[in-house]
Amino acid sequence: MLDVSRLPPQLGLNVADIAFIAEFSYHKPGQQMTAFPSLKILAVCDEVDSRLYGTNGCAARISQKPDLLVSCGDLPPYYLDYLVSKLDVPLYAVHGNHDAVPPLEGSEGYNRCGAHWLGGRGIRTDSGLLLAGFDGSLRYNSGAYQSSQKEMQAAVHSLVPWLLMNKLRFGRFLDVLITHAPPKGIHDEPDRCHTGFDAYNWLIRAFRPRYHLHGHIHLYDRRAETVTRVGETEVINVYPFRELELSLPEVA
Repeated sequence: MLDVSRLPPQLGLNVADIAFIAEFSYHKPGQQMTAFPSLKILAVCDEVDSRLYGTNGCAARISQKPDLLVSCGDLPPYYLDYLVSKLDVPLYAVHGNHDAVPPLEGSEGYNRCGAHWLGGRGIRTDSGLLLAGFDGSLRYNSGAYQSSQKEMQAAVHSLVPWLLMNKLRFGRFLDVLITHAPPKGIHDEPDRCHTGFDAYNWLIRAFRPRYHLHGHIHLYDRRAETVTRVGETEVINVYPFRELELSLPEVA
């Protein structure tokens, strides 16, 4: 059950609102659950991988065509455009802290690569998947796509009404959280640039997405942990790419 006492007071929920949310925030005995058809996801981030890009890339490397693409940021638009064109599937993406912003050279390509940009918002895909995403990293200089811990906390809190409505309409809050940076203390690193966000820990514990996909942390040691379970959520560093398959329940 959702611990409604931990919802941010800025939402302005009254006692009746909280009681209503609590009533519908768990699966009740006797409710019928049906499975979605399996959804295949190809997630990419941070590095143009020669196993996917080029004459012998993509189709040769991917065993089965994905149903959708996910980008966790810091990838050039030509690479995203290539993947969308080759695989002919929708792309849902967030920006990394190294992505160019308008009016910088190269930024216009992000508007033409076919991506649905998720930064700070949620979306329900045509296949019924509930996605939400947040851009960038912890602020370490004056660059774009960076946030302080408090700024990211505010961004996450702003999504709570949408998450609660999902629970009432679809029987669950969120399927996949897509971010560039990881949660604080999970897969992150001690330097400021690569420290994760506290707000993501709160979000995945409170709203229990099936997956939290992130990038930002480059891997040079095969022994490094890349998959961590937090409650009902698998937190996954997808660097440089990862194939996933989801079968998500829906309340009938």
